[in-house]
Amino acid sequence: MRKNLLSKTLLIIAILLVFIYGIFLGTDPDKAIAAWKQGGVLAAIQENIHLGLDLKGGTHLILQVAVNEAVNADTDRTVSSLKDDLQKAGITPDISKPDAQNHPEVIAIKNVPPDKVSALRNTISDNLPQYELQSGSNGAYQMVMKPSEVTALQQRAVQQAIETIRNRVDQFGVSEPTIQEHGLGAYQILVELPGVDDPARVKELIQSTAMLEIRQAMGGPYPDEQSALQANSGTIPPDAVILAGNTGQSEGQPEYFVVSRSSAVAGSDIRDANASRDENGRPDVQFSLSNDGGRRFYAFTSEHQQDKLAIVLDNRVREVATIQEPIRDQVRITGAFTEDQTRDLSTMLRSGALPASIHYLDEETVGPSLGADSIRAGVLAAVIGMAAVLIFMLIYYHGAGINADLALLLNLVILLGFLGFSHATLTLPGIAGVILTIGMGVDSNVLIFERIREELRAGKAPAAAVEQGFGHAWLTIVDTHVTTIVSAFILFIFGTGPVRGFATTLTFGLLANLFTAVFVSRVIFDSALNRKERGEALSI
Repeated sequence: MRKNLLSKTLLIIAILLVFIYGIFLGTDPDKAIAAWKQGGVLAAIQENIHLGLDLKGGTHLILQVAVNEAVNADTDRTVSSLKDDLQKAGITPDISKPDAQNHPEVIAIKNVPPDKVSALRNTISDNLPQYELQSGSNGAYQMVMKPSEVTALQQRAVQQAIETIRNRVDQFGVSEPTIQEHGLGAYQILVELPGVDDPARVKELIQSTAMLEIRQAMGGPYPDEQSALQANSGTIPPDAVILAGNTGQSEGQPEYFVVSRSSAVAGSDIRDANASRDENGRPDVQFSLSNDGGRRFYAFTSEHQQDKLAIVLDNRVREVATIQEPIRDQVRITGAFTEDQTRDLSTMLRSGALPASIHYLDEETVGPSLGADSIRAGVLAAVIGMAAVLIFMLIYYHGAGINADLALLLNLVILLGFLGFSHATLTLPGIAGVILTIGMGVDSNVLIFERIREELRAGKAPAAAVEQGFGHAWLTIVDTHVTTIVSAFILFIFGTGPVRGFATTLTFGLLANLFTAVFVSRVIFDSALNRKERGEALSI
């Protein structure tokens, strides 16, 4: 009995056309057509299927986030707010951080009168539930951040650093960068930037914390830290700190300032920032504050008129000025900037400050020529492997080999079309995934064809042999594909960069293979049987 294969044939043709469209035009046909006109077919394909770092060249970085700095900054703000809250409750204890470097989560509170202990406990429990108050002796207490809060704060610092770095990298126009948490170390970030032509500048832009703060300046400039101490009777107040500066006031000599430990406003209060020039034509940066930041800054400048304020960038004092009148939301930073520095600084301020500093654990650079060699080697391996498989199937399975070859070619078209539609990044391991998919496709065809041969040797008619061959091989094919897809899924979850590329191409290639090796191959067999006379042998 002849089968009606029209609907199945039309479905196969429609799927083929859709994925061919994905290869050449993708999700943005206008860009693909423009690339086609400028650089030909290959340029159009690369517009949709992006090349990874190992194929295009670029920079590979592993960054370590100093998460304790984020904890330190949080506890600094807590100390400042706690002082204000306790003053309102009539308590004026000594509040400090005894070991800010190693244990930034610990805050010491001393000289609390016995009759004020209850008020202290109530203030902390009401306003600072993330801390535990531990009793000491002689009116001394320790306020310790809960371990769960410390861990959450550290993790937030990593995630905020990832988002900030991504915002900064995006303004360089890097195509398909990889910026994610590195799974092989604690609080580490993996950054891969394909095609970067100025890695030194990008590294500087990424690494700079751009932690901008406006603090009260209490003294300076001093030539060294010892002079700063001497000017303050040998000790710095608990709510102050000594910072180095480069304001230009000392004509190239070292500068040190005593500034408040807490800030009036910080980088998170910045609404917008732009590079500009001052009245003397020197490059500077202007920024505006958010409504909340503007209100706080107005209150601060109103209270400290004729005092000095310091603009602190990355823990260095960049400018000191006298507050002549209250300032609301427009601020300007001037100094010894170049135009590139003002552009980069405004970019960093717009994208947000890093919550903590970072340093490089690993750096690798792949040149474009090495990437081109990888492309040639990978494509050559894929072509040779594909050709060898196609020839083997033709020789070993005769006419049925054409069936297998057509299914393999359609599998490759579907896989490349998926990469085009998803704008996935193709890496060298991704090419290996494509080659492995070809091997898995052949394996499926071999299972089906050998089962059909067994049925024919048992004396069954060609139509019945095909029916039984596909029916019995189906469960085995699904089993092998599902187990491989599960393994690829695990690689995708725990892998990074190129390993994920391998897992992606392998997974979708296997899903496409289930369609081509079973559905498409069966339709081709049924079409061949429709053209044969009853009892005519099957070429397999």
